[in-house]
Amino acid sequence: MTAVAIEHPSLAAIKRAFPDIRLQATEFRRQTTLLVPAVKCHEILRFLRDDPECDYNMLLDLGGIDYLGYPAAQPARFAVVYHLVSHRFNQRLRVKVSLDPTIETTGIQEDPALYLDSVTDLWAAAEWAEREVFDMFGIRFRGHPDLRRILMWKDYPAHPLRKDYPLRGRGEREHYQRATRSDGSTGAGI
Repeated sequence: MTAVAIEHPSLAAIKRAFPDIRLQATEFRRQTTLLVPAVKCHEILRFLRDDPECDYNMLLDLGGIDYLGYPAAQPARFAVVYHLVSHRFNQRLRVKVSLDPTIETTGIQEDPALYLDSVTDLWAAAEWAEREVFDMFGIRFRGHPDLRRILMWKDYPAHPLRKDYPLRGRGEREHYQRATRSDGSTGAGI
C-alpha cells in the first residue's frame, strides 16, 4: 500500500511541536483524522487550541466508538473522537484516541485502561459529551468536574452502547419499578 500525503494545514504545526511522538493521520472524503496516543491526547488538544497556526477554538463534538466485531482491524476496541473547528482558518480536524480494555466489559467495573484526561478545562462544551461517553461506553475522564451518568439512571448495571451489551437488554426494562401517580395510575398506555 502506498502512503498518501495528507495536506491538512495543521499537520505540519503538530509535527513540529511533537517531533518525538508517532502520530498517524487519515483522510476520508476530505475530512482529516489525527490518531494520537492516549497519554498525549490532552497535551495535543491544548496545542491545537492555543497555537496561533491552528487556533481550534471550538470543540464541536466528542463521541465514543466500540469496534467490537468491526470487519477491519483497528488499533484498539474503543476510541474517543474529538471534532474540532477553527473559525479563524475555517478548518476542521478530528482527533482520535484508541483505548483497549484490560478487563471483561459486560458489566460496569472500572477499567484503569479506559481513562482519558478531561478536556473540560479546554472547552466547557466537553462536560456533557464526556458524561455521555462515560455513561454509554464506560470510558472515564480524569479531572471531569461532575462525571456521573447523564442518560441512564444512577444504578444502571451496564454501558449500553458497548457492542457486547444485548440489544434487548438484560431485563432492566422488565424489572424496572414504575413510579405511581397520586391517583394510583402508572401512566401506562399514554
